[in-house]
Amino acid sequence: MTTGPQRAKQGGGVQSVERTFELLGLMADAGGEVALSELAEKSGLPLPTIHRIMRTLVGSGYVRQQPSRRYSLGPRLIRLGETASRALGAWARPYLAELTEATGETSNMAILDGTQIVYVAQVPSQHSMRMFTEVGRRVDAHATAVGKAVMATMPPDAVTQMLSRTTMHAQTERTITTIEAMHEELARIRQQGYALDDGEQEVGVRCYAVAVPGAPAGTAISISGPEGRMARISTDEVIPLMQRLARDLAAEITVSNTA
Repeated sequence: MTTGPQRAKQGGGVQSVERTFELLGLMADAGGEVALSELAEKSGLPLPTIHRIMRTLVGSGYVRQQPSRRYSLGPRLIRLGETASRALGAWARPYLAELTEATGETSNMAILDGTQIVYVAQVPSQHSMRMFTEVGRRVDAHATAVGKAVMATMPPDAVTQMLSRTTMHAQTERTITTIEAMHEELARIRQQGYALDDGEQEVGVRCYAVAVPGAPAGTAISISGPEGRMARISTDEVIPLMQRLARDLAAEITVSNTA
């Protein structure tokens, strides 16, 4: 039987873990580098508590202290992120394969990392002319369907804060380049249930994307192909399929995380 003091100790340990991950999440949301005062303001935790946690993270290599005394995410997180991305990609491939088989076009899974989208899985089209995005490639979120699909699930203030950290430069003449226009676009995405990249990342390429509900790190799946072929795909048919696959994938990830 677990005694009262033991339960209290276990509860305190769990609380410390929760606080540690909360602070790491806040650092990621802030672009990877923050001051202790910023963490205190955003988390509501006492400065001595934050300092103690950060000192532990610095000692283990998960956080670095800069000469300016600000804190940044450390290199040991890279290995964790790469491993998590590979696992997420492995879970996604059967669902992406079903999507590619149904549409004939390349399907992808991507996650949000800061202001960029990182592609973690792909099932290519069998067409000789097809879209190919290297797994691991990073692109600016504002110019992609997957990025917009993820941003549409975020609170507007968080979107504004995120986009304020990037120049939102134009990839093509169709790229959305202002925060105000992006908020209008995200409102349309929330209403229609999917995001569209119509030549915004690359001229002549169209992409549809939907967010994976409840998945980690802001995740979306997409199909992409030449504009001419993609124009013949019925959104009334493919979007419900993508939404169903996204829900099924989210359910599998949730089960795997709780097993």
